[in-house]
Amino acid sequence: MSSSIIHSPISTHSPKLQSFNISSSSFSPSSSSPSPSSSIPLSLLSCIRHPFPSSMFSTPFILSFSLLLSLPILVFLLATTLQPHPLPPIPLTDELDDLRLFHRATTPSSSSHLSSSSSRKIAFLFLTNTDLHLLPLWNRFFRTAKASLYNIYVHADPTVNITRPKEGVFHDRFIPNAKRTFRASATLISATRRLLATAVLDDPANAYFAVLSQYCIPLHSFNYIYHSLFISKTFDLTSNSDPNSSRLTQYGVRVKYKSFVEIISKEPRLWKRYVSRGRFVMMPEVPFEEFRVGSQFFVLTRKHALLVLKDRTLWRKFKLPCFRADQCYPEEHYFPTLLSMQDPNGVTHYTLTRVNWTGTVAGHPHMYKPKEVSADLINELRKSNYSSSYLFARKFSPDCLRPLMGIADSVIFRD
Repeated sequence: MSSSIIHSPISTHSPKLQSFNISSSSFSPSSSSPSPSSSIPLSLLSCIRHPFPSSMFSTPFILSFSLLLSLPILVFLLATTLQPHPLPPIPLTDELDDLRLFHRATTPSSSSHLSSSSSRKIAFLFLTNTDLHLLPLWNRFFRTAKASLYNIYVHADPTVNITRPKEGVFHDRFIPNAKRTFRASATLISATRRLLATAVLDDPANAYFAVLSQYCIPLHSFNYIYHSLFISKTFDLTSNSDPNSSRLTQYGVRVKYKSFVEIISKEPRLWKRYVSRGRFVMMPEVPFEEFRVGSQFFVLTRKHALLVLKDRTLWRKFKLPCFRADQCYPEEHYFPTLLSMQDPNGVTHYTLTRVNWTGTVAGHPHMYKPKEVSADLINELRKSNYSSSYLFARKFSPDCLRPLMGIADSVIFRD
Protein backbone atom coordinates (compact mmCIF):
# COMPACT_ATOMS: atom_id res chain seq x y z
CA MET A 1 0.00 0.00 0.00
CA SER A 2 1.46 3.40 -0.99
CA SER A 3 0.89 6.83 0.49
CA SER A 4 2.33 10.32 0.07
CA ILE A 5 3.55 13.04 2.36
CA ILE A 6 4.60 16.65 1.86
CA HIS A 7 8.28 17.38 2.38
CA SER A 8 9.89 20.79 2.58
CA PRO A 9 13.53 20.45 1.56
CA ILE A 10 16.05 22.82 3.11
CA SER A 11 17.45 24.37 -0.06
CA THR A 12 18.31 27.87 -1.18
CA HIS A 13 17.87 26.96 -4.85
CA SER A 14 14.23 25.81 -4.67
CA PRO A 15 11.82 27.48 -2.24
CA LYS A 16 8.90 25.61 -3.75
CA LEU A 17 7.20 22.71 -1.93
CA GLN A 18 7.92 19.34 -3.44
CA SER A 19 5.87 16.14 -3.20
CA PHE A 20 7.45 12.85 -2.19
CA ASN A 21 6.31 9.23 -2.45
CA ILE A 22 7.11 6.68 0.17
CA SER A 23 8.80 3.70 -1.33
CA SER A 24 9.79 0.49 0.29
CA SER A 25 13.07 1.81 1.57
CA SER A 26 13.45 5.51 0.80
CA PHE A 27 11.70 8.66 -0.32
CA SER A 28 11.70 9.56 -4.02
CA PRO A 29 10.85 13.08 -5.04
CA SER A 30 8.36 13.40 -7.80
CA SER A 31 10.96 15.25 -9.82
CA SER A 32 13.32 13.22 -11.87
CA SER A 33 16.54 14.23 -10.13
CA PRO A 34 16.66 13.93 -6.35
CA SER A 35 18.99 16.16 -4.44
CA PRO A 36 21.01 15.08 -1.40
CA SER A 37 19.16 17.47 0.78
CA SER A 38 15.85 15.78 -0.06
CA SER A 39 16.81 12.33 1.17
CA ILE A 40 15.49 11.04 4.50
CA PRO A 41 17.53 8.80 6.78
CA LEU A 42 16.42 5.21 6.91
CA SER A 43 16.01 5.30 10.71
CA LEU A 44 13.60 8.26 10.42
CA LEU A 45 11.76 6.58 7.60
CA SER A 46 11.36 3.46 9.73
CA CYS A 47 9.84 5.49 12.54
CA ILE A 48 7.42 7.18 10.16
CA ARG A 49 6.28 3.90 8.65
CA HIS A 50 6.21 2.01 11.98
CA PRO A 51 5.80 4.38 14.96
CA PHE A 52 6.04 1.33 17.33
CA PRO A 53 8.58 -1.36 16.52
CA SER A 54 6.94 -4.71 15.73
CA SER A 55 9.29 -6.47 18.13
CA MET A 56 7.76 -4.49 20.99
CA PHE A 57 4.57 -6.58 20.88
CA SER A 58 6.28 -9.90 20.40
CA THR A 59 8.56 -9.88 23.38
CA PRO A 60 7.74 -12.22 26.30
CA PHE A 61 7.65 -9.21 28.64
CA ILE A 62 4.88 -7.45 26.71
CA LEU A 63 2.87 -10.66 26.39
CA SER A 64 3.15 -11.29 30.10
CA PHE A 65 2.18 -7.70 30.84
CA SER A 66 -0.90 -8.00 28.60
CA LEU A 67 -1.97 -11.19 30.35
CA LEU A 68 -1.49 -9.51 33.72
CA LEU A 69 -3.78 -6.66 32.68
CA SER A 70 -6.47 -9.10 31.51
CA LEU A 71 -6.30 -11.20 34.70
CA PRO A 72 -9.02 -9.26 36.63
CA ILE A 73 -11.41 -9.68 33.71
CA LEU A 74 -10.74 -13.41 33.55
CA VAL A 75 -11.23 -13.76 37.31
CA PHE A 76 -14.53 -11.86 37.14
CA LEU A 77 -15.83 -13.98 34.25
CA LEU A 78 -14.74 -17.19 35.96
CA ALA A 79 -16.35 -16.21 39.26
CA THR A 80 -19.60 -15.36 37.50
CA THR A 81 -19.58 -18.75 35.78
CA LEU A 82 -18.70 -20.86 38.82
CA GLN A 83 -20.73 -18.98 41.44
CA PRO A 84 -23.90 -20.90 42.40
CA HIS A 85 -26.91 -19.22 40.88
CA PRO A 86 -29.90 -18.43 43.09
CA LEU A 87 -32.68 -20.98 42.92
CA PRO A 88 -36.00 -19.90 41.41
CA PRO A 89 -38.77 -18.72 43.74
CA ILE A 90 -41.59 -21.05 44.71
CA PRO A 91 -44.26 -20.98 41.94
CA LEU A 92 -47.39 -19.04 42.83
CA THR A 93 -49.61 -22.03 42.02
CA ASP A 94 -47.69 -24.19 44.54
CA GLU A 95 -47.94 -21.44 47.12
CA LEU A 96 -51.71 -21.12 46.70
CA ASP A 97 -52.19 -24.91 46.89
CA ASP A 98 -50.23 -25.00 50.12
CA LEU A 99 -52.16 -22.11 51.68
CA ARG A 100 -55.46 -23.88 51.02
CA LEU A 101 -54.10 -27.09 52.55
CA PHE A 102 -52.70 -25.32 55.62
CA HIS A 103 -55.94 -23.41 56.12
CA ARG A 104 -57.92 -26.66 56.14
CA ALA A 105 -55.51 -28.23 58.61
CA THR A 106 -55.68 -25.35 61.07
CA THR A 107 -59.37 -24.43 61.05
CA PRO A 108 -61.28 -25.42 64.22
CA SER A 109 -63.85 -27.32 62.15
CA SER A 110 -61.17 -29.70 60.85
CA SER A 111 -59.62 -32.61 62.71
CA SER A 112 -56.76 -30.37 63.81
CA HIS A 113 -57.28 -31.06 67.51
CA LEU A 114 -55.76 -34.11 69.14
CA SER A 115 -58.23 -36.90 69.75
CA SER A 116 -58.61 -38.05 73.34
CA SER A 117 -60.65 -41.13 72.54
CA SER A 118 -57.95 -43.17 70.81
CA SER A 119 -54.32 -44.11 71.43
CA ARG A 120 -51.75 -41.42 70.67
CA LYS A 121 -49.84 -42.10 67.48
CA ILE A 122 -46.48 -41.24 65.95
CA ALA A 123 -46.65 -39.89 62.40
CA PHE A 124 -43.51 -40.86 60.48
CA LEU A 125 -42.91 -38.24 57.76
CA PHE A 126 -40.45 -39.19 55.02
CA LEU A 127 -38.91 -36.64 52.63
CA THR A 128 -37.37 -38.25 49.54
CA ASN A 129 -36.26 -37.53 45.98
CA THR A 130 -35.06 -41.09 45.33
CA ASP A 131 -36.31 -44.62 45.83
CA LEU A 132 -36.68 -45.74 49.44
CA HIS A 133 -33.62 -47.99 49.30
CA LEU A 134 -33.75 -48.82 53.02
CA LEU A 135 -37.43 -49.76 52.85
CA PRO A 136 -36.92 -53.43 53.94
CA LEU A 137 -35.31 -52.25 57.18
CA TRP A 138 -38.25 -49.94 57.92
CA ASN A 139 -40.72 -52.70 57.07
CA ARG A 140 -39.06 -54.87 59.68
CA PHE A 141 -39.13 -51.94 62.13
CA PHE A 142 -42.92 -51.62 61.77
CA ARG A 143 -43.49 -55.39 61.72
CA THR A 144 -43.71 -55.62 65.51
CA ALA A 145 -45.63 -52.34 65.95
CA LYS A 146 -49.36 -52.09 66.49
CA ALA A 147 -51.02 -50.45 63.51
CA SER A 148 -53.07 -48.35 65.92
CA LEU A 149 -49.93 -46.58 67.19
CA TYR A 150 -48.43 -45.09 64.04
CA ASN A 151 -49.02 -43.63 60.58
CA ILE A 152 -46.67 -43.23 57.61
CA TYR A 153 -46.58 -40.36 55.10
CA VAL A 154 -44.11 -39.95 52.22
CA HIS A 155 -43.41 -36.76 50.24
CA ALA A 156 -41.73 -37.85 46.98
CA ASP A 157 -40.51 -35.34 44.40
CA PRO A 158 -42.97 -35.80 41.48
CA THR A 159 -40.33 -34.89 38.90
CA VAL A 160 -38.32 -38.01 39.81
CA ASN A 161 -39.29 -41.52 38.77
CA ILE A 162 -39.63 -43.18 42.18
CA THR A 163 -40.73 -46.77 42.68
CA ARG A 164 -43.78 -46.94 44.92
CA PRO A 165 -44.26 -50.08 47.02
CA LYS A 166 -47.19 -52.22 45.95
CA GLU A 167 -47.48 -53.92 49.31
CA GLY A 168 -46.42 -53.54 52.92
CA VAL A 169 -46.89 -50.66 55.34
CA PHE A 170 -45.61 -48.09 52.82
CA HIS A 171 -48.20 -49.01 50.21
CA ASP A 172 -50.47 -46.09 49.35
CA ARG A 173 -48.71 -43.81 51.87
CA PHE A 174 -47.35 -41.29 49.31
CA ILE A 175 -49.16 -37.96 49.73
CA PRO A 176 -50.90 -36.74 46.56
CA ASN A 177 -50.02 -33.03 46.88
CA ALA A 178 -46.22 -33.41 46.69
CA LYS A 179 -44.26 -30.76 44.79
CA ARG A 180 -40.78 -30.47 43.34
CA THR A 181 -37.97 -29.91 45.86
CA PHE A 182 -34.47 -28.47 45.61
CA ARG A 183 -31.62 -28.85 48.06
CA ALA A 184 -30.83 -25.76 50.14
CA SER A 185 -34.09 -24.07 49.21
CA ALA A 186 -37.40 -23.13 50.79
CA THR A 187 -39.06 -25.94 48.81
CA LEU A 188 -37.89 -28.33 51.55
CA ILE A 189 -39.70 -26.20 54.13
CA SER A 190 -42.85 -26.37 52.02
CA ALA A 191 -42.54 -30.15 51.62
CA THR A 192 -42.22 -30.61 55.39
CA ARG A 193 -45.22 -28.38 56.02
CA ARG A 194 -47.26 -30.40 53.47
CA LEU A 195 -46.41 -33.58 55.31
CA LEU A 196 -47.41 -32.01 58.63
CA ALA A 197 -50.70 -30.71 57.23
CA THR A 198 -51.56 -34.02 55.59
CA ALA A 199 -50.86 -35.93 58.81
CA VAL A 200 -52.84 -33.46 60.92
CA LEU A 201 -55.87 -33.76 58.65
CA ASP A 202 -55.56 -37.51 58.18
CA ASP A 203 -55.71 -38.63 61.80
CA PRO A 204 -56.58 -36.60 64.92
CA ALA A 205 -54.69 -39.19 66.98
CA ASN A 206 -51.32 -38.20 65.48
CA ALA A 207 -49.58 -36.65 68.50
CA TYR A 208 -45.91 -36.69 67.49
CA PHE A 209 -44.55 -35.98 64.00
CA ALA A 210 -41.09 -37.37 63.19
CA VAL A 211 -39.45 -35.89 60.07
CA LEU A 212 -37.03 -38.30 58.36
CA SER A 213 -35.31 -38.86 55.01
CA GLN A 214 -34.67 -41.86 52.79
CA TYR A 215 -31.16 -42.06 54.28
CA CYS A 216 -32.36 -42.36 57.90
CA ILE A 217 -32.45 -45.57 59.93
CA PRO A 218 -34.06 -46.38 63.29
CA LEU A 219 -31.63 -47.02 66.14
CA HIS A 220 -34.15 -48.89 68.31
CA SER A 221 -37.33 -50.91 68.04
CA PHE A 222 -40.68 -49.22 67.57
CA ASN A 223 -41.71 -50.07 71.14
CA TYR A 224 -38.60 -48.37 72.54
CA ILE A 225 -39.23 -45.20 70.50
CA TYR A 226 -42.91 -45.07 71.41
CA HIS A 227 -42.17 -45.58 75.10
CA SER A 228 -39.45 -42.89 75.04
CA LEU A 229 -41.72 -40.26 73.51
CA PHE A 230 -44.98 -40.92 75.35
CA ILE A 231 -44.30 -42.77 78.58
CA SER A 232 -40.76 -42.43 79.90
CA LYS A 233 -40.25 -39.80 82.61
CA THR A 234 -36.47 -39.91 82.34
CA PHE A 235 -35.83 -40.03 78.58
CA ASP A 236 -35.29 -36.27 78.29
CA LEU A 237 -32.23 -35.65 80.46
CA THR A 238 -32.57 -31.87 80.18
CA SER A 239 -35.96 -31.86 81.92
CA ASN A 240 -34.26 -32.72 85.23
CA SER A 241 -32.82 -29.19 85.32
CA ASP A 242 -36.19 -27.63 84.46
CA PRO A 243 -37.71 -25.94 87.56
CA ASN A 244 -41.13 -26.89 86.19
CA SER A 245 -40.17 -30.55 85.58
CA SER A 246 -42.49 -31.69 88.39
CA ARG A 247 -45.41 -30.56 86.27
CA LEU A 248 -44.41 -32.86 83.41
CA THR A 249 -45.79 -35.91 85.20
CA GLN A 250 -48.89 -36.67 87.19
CA TYR A 251 -49.57 -39.98 88.94
CA GLY A 252 -46.48 -41.33 87.15
CA VAL A 253 -47.83 -40.49 83.68
CA ARG A 254 -46.47 -37.88 81.27
CA VAL A 255 -48.96 -35.03 80.89
CA LYS A 256 -46.79 -32.47 79.12
CA TYR A 257 -44.80 -33.09 75.96
CA LYS A 258 -42.01 -31.17 74.29
CA SER A 259 -40.83 -31.04 70.70
CA PHE A 260 -37.36 -32.38 69.98
CA VAL A 261 -35.90 -29.65 67.79
CA GLU A 262 -32.25 -28.66 67.60
CA ILE A 263 -31.84 -24.91 68.21
CA ILE A 264 -28.38 -23.34 67.99
CA SER A 265 -27.81 -19.62 68.52
CA LYS A 266 -24.01 -19.50 68.09
CA GLU A 267 -22.52 -20.83 64.89
CA PRO A 268 -19.58 -19.37 62.88
CA ARG A 269 -21.49 -19.14 59.58
CA LEU A 270 -24.71 -17.76 61.05
CA TRP A 271 -24.17 -14.17 59.89
CA LYS A 272 -23.37 -15.20 56.29
CA ARG A 273 -26.55 -17.24 56.17
CA TYR A 274 -28.57 -14.43 57.72
CA VAL A 275 -27.53 -11.92 55.02
CA SER A 276 -27.68 -14.45 52.16
CA ARG A 277 -30.83 -12.71 50.86
CA GLY A 278 -29.56 -9.21 51.58
CA ARG A 279 -28.30 -7.42 54.67
CA PHE A 280 -31.66 -6.09 55.88
CA VAL A 281 -34.12 -8.39 54.11
CA MET A 282 -35.02 -10.43 57.21
CA MET A 283 -35.81 -7.32 59.23
CA PRO A 284 -37.87 -6.44 61.17
CA GLU A 285 -39.61 -9.82 61.56
CA VAL A 286 -36.39 -11.76 62.15
CA PRO A 287 -33.60 -9.75 63.79
CA PHE A 288 -30.20 -11.42 63.74
CA GLU A 289 -30.35 -11.91 67.52
CA GLU A 290 -33.35 -14.22 66.99
CA PHE A 291 -31.92 -16.10 63.99
CA ARG A 292 -31.28 -19.79 64.77
CA VAL A 293 -29.97 -22.93 63.06
CA GLY A 294 -30.57 -26.62 63.62
CA SER A 295 -31.22 -29.98 62.01
CA GLN A 296 -34.09 -30.20 59.53
CA PHE A 297 -34.94 -33.60 61.00
CA PHE A 298 -36.91 -33.31 64.22
CA VAL A 299 -39.90 -34.58 66.21
CA LEU A 300 -42.77 -32.12 66.74
CA THR A 301 -45.77 -32.23 69.02
CA ARG A 302 -49.17 -31.64 67.46
CA LYS A 303 -49.28 -28.21 69.11
CA HIS A 304 -46.09 -27.16 67.35
CA ALA A 305 -47.12 -28.76 64.07
CA LEU A 306 -50.17 -26.47 64.08
CA LEU A 307 -47.99 -23.50 65.01
CA VAL A 308 -45.81 -24.17 61.96
CA LEU A 309 -48.84 -24.48 59.67
CA LYS A 310 -50.39 -21.24 60.94
CA ASP A 311 -47.27 -19.17 60.38
CA ARG A 312 -47.33 -16.61 57.58
CA THR A 313 -45.05 -13.89 58.96
CA LEU A 314 -41.71 -15.68 59.08
CA TRP A 315 -42.54 -17.73 55.99
CA ARG A 316 -42.71 -14.53 53.90
CA LYS A 317 -39.04 -13.96 54.73
CA PHE A 318 -37.66 -17.48 54.58
CA LYS A 319 -39.28 -18.29 51.24
CA LEU A 320 -37.28 -15.56 49.46
CA PRO A 321 -34.48 -16.92 47.23
CA CYS A 322 -30.90 -16.43 48.37
CA PHE A 323 -28.16 -14.80 46.30
CA ARG A 324 -25.96 -17.84 46.87
CA ALA A 325 -27.53 -21.25 47.28
CA ASP A 326 -24.44 -22.62 49.04
CA GLN A 327 -24.83 -20.09 51.88
CA CYS A 328 -28.56 -20.39 52.47
CA TYR A 329 -30.07 -23.71 53.66
CA PRO A 330 -33.39 -22.18 54.81
CA GLU A 331 -34.70 -25.60 55.90
CA GLU A 332 -32.08 -25.56 58.66
CA HIS A 333 -33.18 -22.13 59.92
CA TYR A 334 -36.92 -21.74 59.52
CA PHE A 335 -38.14 -24.31 62.04
CA PRO A 336 -35.55 -23.59 64.79
CA THR A 337 -36.06 -19.84 64.45
CA LEU A 338 -39.87 -20.02 64.44
CA LEU A 339 -40.11 -22.33 67.46
CA SER A 340 -37.41 -20.48 69.37
CA MET A 341 -39.31 -17.22 68.90
CA GLN A 342 -42.79 -18.63 69.56
CA ASP A 343 -42.28 -21.23 72.29
CA PRO A 344 -38.65 -21.56 73.47
CA ASN A 345 -39.63 -23.45 76.63
CA GLY A 346 -41.75 -25.95 74.72
CA VAL A 347 -38.80 -27.46 72.83
CA THR A 348 -35.79 -29.44 74.02
CA HIS A 349 -33.27 -27.56 71.80
CA TYR A 350 -31.76 -30.87 70.61
CA THR A 351 -32.67 -33.41 67.94
CA LEU A 352 -33.22 -37.17 68.21
CA THR A 353 -31.57 -37.86 64.85
CA ARG A 354 -27.81 -38.48 65.00
CA VAL A 355 -25.63 -37.22 62.18
CA ASN A 356 -21.88 -37.27 61.63
CA TRP A 357 -20.44 -33.99 60.31
CA THR A 358 -16.86 -35.25 60.32
CA GLY A 359 -15.35 -34.85 56.86
CA THR A 360 -18.34 -32.95 55.49
CA VAL A 361 -18.26 -32.30 51.74
CA ALA A 362 -20.21 -29.46 50.08
CA GLY A 363 -22.53 -29.20 53.06
CA HIS A 364 -23.30 -32.92 53.13
CA PRO A 365 -22.69 -34.95 56.31
CA HIS A 366 -20.73 -38.18 56.36
CA MET A 367 -22.35 -40.98 54.33
CA TYR A 368 -21.89 -44.36 56.01
CA LYS A 369 -20.73 -47.20 53.77
CA PRO A 370 -21.31 -50.98 54.16
CA LYS A 371 -17.87 -51.61 55.68
CA GLU A 372 -18.67 -49.20 58.51
CA VAL A 373 -21.92 -50.90 59.55
CA SER A 374 -21.50 -52.88 62.77
CA ALA A 375 -22.93 -53.35 66.23
CA ASP A 376 -20.30 -50.96 67.58
CA LEU A 377 -21.43 -48.26 65.15
CA ILE A 378 -25.08 -48.60 66.21
CA ASN A 379 -24.17 -48.43 69.89
CA GLU A 380 -21.99 -45.39 69.26
CA LEU A 381 -24.72 -43.60 67.31
CA ARG A 382 -27.15 -44.11 70.18
CA LYS A 383 -25.05 -42.14 72.67
CA SER A 384 -26.48 -38.74 73.56
CA ASN A 385 -25.67 -36.07 76.12
CA TYR A 386 -29.25 -34.81 76.17
CA SER A 387 -31.49 -37.87 76.16
CA SER A 388 -31.31 -41.55 77.07
CA SER A 389 -30.49 -42.28 73.44
CA TYR A 390 -30.73 -41.00 69.91
CA LEU A 391 -33.68 -42.65 68.16
CA PHE A 392 -32.65 -42.25 64.50
CA ALA A 393 -29.44 -41.76 62.49
CA ARG A 394 -28.32 -40.65 59.03
CA LYS A 395 -26.88 -40.80 56.36
CA PHE A 396 -26.62 -44.40 55.21
CA SER A 397 -25.91 -45.25 51.59
CA PRO A 398 -28.36 -47.58 49.80
CA ASP A 399 -25.80 -50.41 49.69
CA CYS A 400 -25.77 -50.44 53.52
CA LEU A 401 -29.09 -52.28 53.44
CA ARG A 402 -27.61 -55.78 53.46
CA PRO A 403 -25.31 -55.35 56.51
CA LEU A 404 -28.05 -53.39 58.31
CA MET A 405 -30.54 -56.20 57.78
CA GLY A 406 -27.90 -58.62 59.07
CA ILE A 407 -27.83 -56.91 62.48
CA ALA A 408 -31.44 -55.66 62.57
CA ASP A 409 -32.89 -58.24 64.95
CA SER A 410 -29.77 -58.96 66.96
CA VAL A 411 -28.63 -55.35 67.48
CA ILE A 412 -30.83 -52.54 66.15
CA PHE A 413 -34.23 -53.76 67.38
CA ARG A 414 -32.89 -55.49 70.46
CA ASP A 415 -33.39 -53.04 73.34
